[in-house]
Amino acid sequence: MSLTNKIDFAVVFSVKNANPNGDPLDGNRPRTNYSGTGEVSDVCIKRKIRNRLMQTRLAVFVQSDDNKLDECKSLRERAETVIDPKKTPTENAKLACNQWFDVRAFGQVFAYTAKSGKKGEGVSIPIRGPVSIHTAFSVEKVSITSTQITKSASGEGDGTKKGPDTMGMKHRVDDAIYVFYGSMNPQLASKTGFSDADAEVIKEILPKLFENDASSARPEGSMEVLNVVWWQHNSPHGQYSSAKVHQSITVAANGNIQITDLDGLTPQLIPGF
Repeated sequence: MSLTNKIDFAVVFSVKNANPNGDPLDGNRPRTNYSGTGEVSDVCIKRKIRNRLMQTRLAVFVQSDDNKLDECKSLRERAETVIDPKKTPTENAKLACNQWFDVRAFGQVFAYTAKSGKKGEGVSIPIRGPVSIHTAFSVEKVSITSTQITKSASGEGDGTKKGPDTMGMKHRVDDAIYVFYGSMNPQLASKTGFSDADAEVIKEILPKLFENDASSARPEGSMEVLNVVWWQHNSPHGQYSSAKVHQSITVAANGNIQITDLDGLTPQLIPGF
């Protein structure tokens, strides 16, 4: 059975001396918009959700090359373990949604040419997922510190000379509060098979979003989910629009949350892990 009622949610998290999402077009500096507000892309957030799903051994289609649960060398190879070119796109979409959690949650486009290389013989299956994730934005402008680093070891040669790549930069957000929003749509869930049980899995994951996510740019404990706000509507269409629900909370610079009451819709406040 698919998702019964509409769900909205918000996640408030802190960043201290960490790079939450580097921009490769800007020397891997933390992402900001033109006003200086910090950003974490929806793609980055979905990657973290997928990683948490994989920790629970749930099947995920979009696995990173350095963190895989199977031996597939590419997305195409993984897709071919399930998708049958002899079946219709509708049948293949159902197979993919049944197999992979992230496909039935976020959707996926399977667009691969045929092995023969002949034009028009490939697979093209668009799947629209019921779970939408917004980009996270900081509550206030972020302060970014850049530190120059030096590599003392020789990467090449006989060790008598340092290579030209011995200098580098690391960037971090000093201290900031971010928030992102999301929604779950029962109409789209009915097409992918995303269920109430699947929604509960994501509900349990969000407070632990940064668990086992440490790296050089994000040291252990430098990013923390403070609170998850969860709204469970009483109908598939929802009592209010997602925009109105998301606008009902105000997040302060210290992470405190103020929620405006919406008649008939009671939010659940879930503390971070």
